Amino acid sequence: MALLMMSIDLTIVATALHAIQQGLDTSISLAGWTITAYSFGFVLMLPISGKLAERFGRRRVFMASSLVFALASLGCGMAGNIYALIFLRTLQAAGGAGFTPTATGIIVDHFGAARDRYVSFFGSIFPVGAMIGPIFGGYFVAYASWRDVFYVNVPIGLAIFLLAWRFIPHDHPTGDAPAKDMDIAGIALLGCGLLAGMLAVTVLGEKQGMGNLAMFIVLLLLAGLILVFFFRHVRRSQAPFIHPRFIYGPNFGAVNLVNMIFSGFVIGGMALVPLYAVNRYHISAVGSGTLLTAQGIAAMVCSLAAVMALRRTGYRLPLYVGSAMTIAGLILLALPPIAGISPYTWLAFAAFLVGAGNGAINPAMRNAGLQLAPESSSMLAALRTLALQIGSIVTVSVVAAVLAHQSNMGETLAWVYAVLAAIRLLALVLVPYIPEQRGAW
Repeated sequence: MALLMMSIDLTIVATALHAIQQGLDTSISLAGWTITAYSFGFVLMLPISGKLAERFGRRRVFMASSLVFALASLGCGMAGNIYALIFLRTLQAAGGAGFTPTATGIIVDHFGAARDRYVSFFGSIFPVGAMIGPIFGGYFVAYASWRDVFYVNVPIGLAIFLLAWRFIPHDHPTGDAPAKDMDIAGIALLGCGLLAGMLAVTVLGEKQGMGNLAMFIVLLLLAGLILVFFFRHVRRSQAPFIHPRFIYGPNFGAVNLVNMIFSGFVIGGMALVPLYAVNRYHISAVGSGTLLTAQGIAAMVCSLAAVMALRRTGYRLPLYVGSAMTIAGLILLALPPIAGISPYTWLAFAAFLVGAGNGAINPAMRNAGLQLAPESSSMLAALRTLALQIGSIVTVSVVAAVLAHQSNMGETLAWVYAVLAAIRLLALVLVPYIPEQRGAW
């Protein structure tokens, strides 16, 4: 329930942006910050929640996350102005970011020899949320109020809190340093670096004059400088909230890079499929939105199939098979339909192939990092989600910047999918660096 609620919220608000703009009498730019603020809070809090889960216990942080998410959702629905909504969306994201690390940690702690399968099984929930989020959002906007997009989370979040209190076993913190030693300096550096980077990509996505271009360069350099200080800090700190070996150490670095390129880049590219369908093939807004349903169904089915076969196939074979399907799907997206096939059928089949490819690799990549350090499962789950988010944000922002200078969006997006297919093909050289495993871990 928690993972589904969180994944739905990643997509549902986008459908209500226009209604939020009108309801709060604000600009579309500020309304868009309800999504940007959520992305910032989510990305920043992922590693923090992973650290908190290992220090204070998965169950406590999971329950706290559900309560924060529910109360912040209530506040979002009651917000009287756009600035309050932006602040509360950041707080809501802080709660949502706690679900993935803690849920993964709880599975690793309590599911014994079956934990590899259940980690993968729970991961198959995410495509479902991304698929039905826009549908729910459209329903609320059309037949109720944009505020219900947030209110719907309140009873679900409270139910999750009570069910977790009753059914999730108590656990014990694994942190070996006292709570007062929480790495505040590291958190502050990471937060400032991420904020500067996200502001940079926001500027990049706007139509650029020389002023915007200069601002983008300044913010990007600032983000890079702050992150250099962050990495310097975690290398020297005795108790960093992210151990540097989890970011770029042997095996961990390859896993993070593959997560960002294989999944993050593709997630970002597929988010633009409705825009592509409208601009190149003049498919209706409703029809273009349903194209992602084919992707979600394929991702869920193939993910479940990959879970059942994972102990026999190991981790590298699914990466090759999934990549072949994804590359084929991206190439079909770039090419025009042939043999009299309708554009909608052509795009739906291409999206299905991409979703199938993502579904095939997800169980392997979820387990590849966790098996290296099961005792740090919450942090590793957070870093995987962080890599996906960064890859997606960078892809969408760079493509948006390119589109701002193009008159033919459809043709430009076709080239984008061709480039993504080429990147994915070249990235196959990373697969041999992924740690291999057959059987349970």
